[in-house]
Amino acid sequence: MSVAKQKVETRAPRPTMEPRGTFRDLLPEARRDSFVERPVVCVQGLGFVGAAMAAAVAAARDTGGTPCFNVAGVDLDTPAGRASIGNLRQGILPFETSDERFRSAVAQGHRAGNLTATADPEAYSLADVIVVDVNLDLGSEGPAGTAEPVLHLDGFRRAIETIGRWMRPGALVIVETTVPPGTCARVAAPILAQAMAARGLPEDAFLLAHSYERVMPGKDYFDSIVNFWRVYAGHTEAAAEACAAFLSRIINTRDYPLRRLSSTTASETAKVLENSYRAVTIALMDEWGRFAEAVDIDLFEVVDAIRQRPTHSNMRQPGFGVGGYCLPKDPLMALAASRQVFGLDKMEFPFCRMAVEVNRAMPLNSVMALEGLLGGDLKGKRIALMGVSYRPDVADTRSSPAQVFVEEAQRRGALVSVQDPLVESWPELGIEVARDLPDPSQFDVLVFATEHAAYREIDPARWLGAARPAVLDANDVLNAAQRRGFAGLGCALASIGRGRGIACGS
Repeated sequence: MSVAKQKVETRAPRPTMEPRGTFRDLLPEARRDSFVERPVVCVQGLGFVGAAMAAAVAAARDTGGTPCFNVAGVDLDTPAGRASIGNLRQGILPFETSDERFRSAVAQGHRAGNLTATADPEAYSLADVIVVDVNLDLGSEGPAGTAEPVLHLDGFRRAIETIGRWMRPGALVIVETTVPPGTCARVAAPILAQAMAARGLPEDAFLLAHSYERVMPGKDYFDSIVNFWRVYAGHTEAAAEACAAFLSRIINTRDYPLRRLSSTTASETAKVLENSYRAVTIALMDEWGRFAEAVDIDLFEVVDAIRQRPTHSNMRQPGFGVGGYCLPKDPLMALAASRQVFGLDKMEFPFCRMAVEVNRAMPLNSVMALEGLLGGDLKGKRIALMGVSYRPDVADTRSSPAQVFVEEAQRRGALVSVQDPLVESWPELGIEVARDLPDPSQFDVLVFATEHAAYREIDPARWLGAARPAVLDANDVLNAAQRRGFAGLGCALASIGRGRGIACGS
């Protein structure tokens, strides 16, 4: 195969790209002796979903303990893509996580020689299965307050076009990316059909399916793929059958049976509705949290009591805000799809719109709580923000509510420093992040925003020494003993979703 020639920046190392014709040629030189011929799976995109999926597929074993697949992660020849590729080729995770099983699966795949990565799109020509895990972003157009969500489909289209250009006829393409309803049938399938025709092949010389990911970064990262329920659908009957056969070799279907839907559009809708439901119920708790603080009750105590009722066992709770790649945008996917994919100009989704707006503004509650804790003015106040990742126990700052908090606190004159035990840099704000606990004597207030396990291990007396900063538990990060500890030392204490009078005694 020839090497795809692309302009690259020289600041990051470029992965070796030699001409190749088999999976063995994709492996680092030191691992080629361990090559065994197996079905090949390519995972397109090595972000927080794609890297985990690549590890899960490489970890799949038959009844004799032999790997089922050879897996190649494929990413763009960009600084970020090259970094992910370089790490996976060395058996290293491309980002920090507390999930040792995920870390172990990547290392195991490297040792076994059945997990590698590349920037060369010709790798798709080796694949029996191609899993699509690329971003599909949502923007907006129009004046503030009335802006309409707009799908950014160009990147997704280019990704599918690349697959169509190189894929083996008859290969299975599974879209895991969260996409607007109708995307597989009305965007991906026509692109693949056109690509097949351009290569002189039958237009239907591909299998297309949709099976959305439910990846939950954190301590159960790996299990959220292999030990969790999956929904899927095929563009054709043959595609659905092929998708089920593939997933059944990766997922523990004995305990987590697959659920087939009637069409790819139905499967796409399931993911968008699933996330919209979560976003709406999170937004609901925002107003109840503020009520609890005003009337001096503990809403977490209230919610725990309600959760005893089986129909309400997944009730949400107040917190710092919503972040990540999915919940801030997915509730608007159906509205955008109605306009851009289906031409339904009169469809409206008022609850979804409102949920997104409420969740975006939620971190401002913590800013206002800080003002109350610090005498009504943040000007010149030194704030240590503990946690910038949007989820506990993973280094993921995408759309983190911490960004809204930092920008608003700075606008009000505060001096904000940030710390996170897993995050080294915050690309959205272009700043470095301290990983060690800060010196509390240097701050007026400590704000705990992310439920990292490391924070639950803090001993207030040992850490503070003679310092007595105020403390805001913005996301139920601290346990009851820690809250009592801070309060007992004389620290002014507040907790989102708890009245000031009972925050330290819960």
